[in-house]
Amino acid sequence: MSSIEQPVDAQLIEQTKRQIQSLVSEIGQLAERTVAPGEFYPEFLNRVVSALAAIGGVVWTTNEQGQLALQYQINLQQTRLAEDEEGQRRHSRLLYKALADGQGMLVPPHSGSGDKDEAGNPTEFLLVIGPLGTDLEKVGLVEVFQRSDTAANVQEGYLRFLLQMCKLAAGFLKSHQLRHLSDRQVLWSRLEEFARGVHASLEPTQTAYTIANEGRRLIECDRVSVAIRRGNRCTIEAVSGQDVFDKRSNTVRLLGRLATAVVATGDPVWYAGDTRDLAPQVEDALQEYVDEAHSKMIAVLPLGRPKPDHEAEPDEREAAEPPIGALVVEQIEDNRVAPALTQRIEVVCRHSSSALANAMEHQGLFLMPLWRMIGKSRVLVKARTLPKTLMVAGGVLAVLLVMLVWPARFELYSKGTLEPVERQDVFAAVDGEVVQIGEPGHPIEHGTQVRRGQLLVKLRNSQVEVERAKIEGDRDVARQRVRSLQQLLDNRSLRQDEQQRVLGDLAEARVTLRSLDAQLELYKKKMADLEVRSPIGGLVVTWDLENRLLHRPVQRGQILLRVADPDGPWQLELHMPEDRMGHVARAQQAIEPALPVSYMLATHPGTTRQGTVEEVAQGVDIRTAEEGPTALIKVKMDRDDVADADRRPGATVNAKVYCGRRSLAYVWFHDLVAFVQSRILFRL
Repeated sequence: MSSIEQPVDAQLIEQTKRQIQSLVSEIGQLAERTVAPGEFYPEFLNRVVSALAAIGGVVWTTNEQGQLALQYQINLQQTRLAEDEEGQRRHSRLLYKALADGQGMLVPPHSGSGDKDEAGNPTEFLLVIGPLGTDLEKVGLVEVFQRSDTAANVQEGYLRFLLQMCKLAAGFLKSHQLRHLSDRQVLWSRLEEFARGVHASLEPTQTAYTIANEGRRLIECDRVSVAIRRGNRCTIEAVSGQDVFDKRSNTVRLLGRLATAVVATGDPVWYAGDTRDLAPQVEDALQEYVDEAHSKMIAVLPLGRPKPDHEAEPDEREAAEPPIGALVVEQIEDNRVAPALTQRIEVVCRHSSSALANAMEHQGLFLMPLWRMIGKSRVLVKARTLPKTLMVAGGVLAVLLVMLVWPARFELYSKGTLEPVERQDVFAAVDGEVVQIGEPGHPIEHGTQVRRGQLLVKLRNSQVEVERAKIEGDRDVARQRVRSLQQLLDNRSLRQDEQQRVLGDLAEARVTLRSLDAQLELYKKKMADLEVRSPIGGLVVTWDLENRLLHRPVQRGQILLRVADPDGPWQLELHMPEDRMGHVARAQQAIEPALPVSYMLATHPGTTRQGTVEEVAQGVDIRTAEEGPTALIKVKMDRDDVADADRRPGATVNAKVYCGRRSLAYVWFHDLVAFVQSRILFRL
């Protein structure tokens, strides 16, 4: 019998070539992409198996110990290696041999079965093995399970194809390795900057801020906070990205409570949504903070003082010191804790513990600010800077001597007002409502010239008018009763007892009448008080009288307006602070006849005028809360020194009262001397 050869379908062959070329092109494009190896290997192996029309395959990668681990597999179960332990060992030795050789291998099925320690292929498939690696290291192997019923040249083609694909994968691995090295370089640079930064300062607050901000960059998390233990409580000292924060805010307060609970236990806490294994006090504090801050991942690590390198003798061992604070790392949106994140947090924690412990120990040294100042001053006495130091010290000493010896004018500053001597405040004598300002036809307003006794304001009190009318009526009734009793008494026909009774009633009626007359006179005076008249002649200096008073109720004793005589003498009224009145009193006794005063009007700040103290008030008054207690000083001045246009009652004046001569230092710093004597030395 002769076999009939099947014709070869050229179109099918061409289509298969295009498919293989397409898969190869995809593998090349995949090798150029920036993906993780865990994403690259499945895509790579799927395309290699498809291009070779193989049964399956496996990507083996090496770990840190150099052992092979399965990274990705396709149809590994069809090899039945899981059912044959001896076969697994032989297959494993085969893989390690291929890894050591670094060459591609074609291993026929059921090979190496003569010796149990020999490497071999215990499966029924042809194993096509290609190495994965770069020029620097071996990464792993690609193993393909292929049918064994193919010609030798076809099998060689399988191997060449796989080796070619492994070269493409090597390009990906090189790129990934370069990216990994670049990332590690960036990481080492950040770690170096972090270590240099946290150890650069010995101020606990500055160190805490450096840990929070630089630690966040190194860890690549959302927020890092540093808590420092003071006593039995932890306070948040620094928060990344915030130069200033409110330590009394609810979030910061709850975070401090969480750090306190964790530091009390001494064990780190990692939270990613589950709190079942936490201590009750830590769980409660953590839940309260999470409800407020909504963080998905929180790591709270106590910061302790670094332990000595050598182990102390049993007799020399001391009790473990409590943590000095805590490092709080947070993720707002992601609750995953990657191994790289954990490693970075631990590195930051180790460096932070050492730096913060050193800073707190340095800050806690006795009289550290004094030692620091003395240490900085050593540079002043070095040979090179000693002449300059002596010159500066001599200059400072000379200035101090001049300030202590040189006599200067001792003048006390005070604010005041310019007022006419003749002036009167017009008060309301009774309660009432303002119904009229000025006389009919002659209204009064600001600047109106009035004479003594002129009507200024007219009030109306309905109650006074009603009571006056009632008393007038009662008086008329009492007067009529007196007349009736008098007529009855004039009648001679009355008996003796009736006459006595009428005499008593008449006496009572006359007493009532006199009382009503006296009350009526009082009410007439009240009615007269409803008309407020000017006590002196002068000008009305109160502004906008109509809007302030007309048809408004006023009370007894209320100031309605002010009348001043601008044509008479004028004076200054200074309000000197109470704590300076001792200088004024001593100067009055030493300087005769009166203390000179220099003053300046606010309207003419460049012109200085002179006056003398005329009267000093014996009492103290509190005009405003800002000024505090002040004493009134009246200063006599020349009326002609101030122009008519500038003489306005109440004009602001800045004045200086001359109190003799004192040293220049006392003139400049007498307020400071008084403060030290009254607020510091007296209390000691």
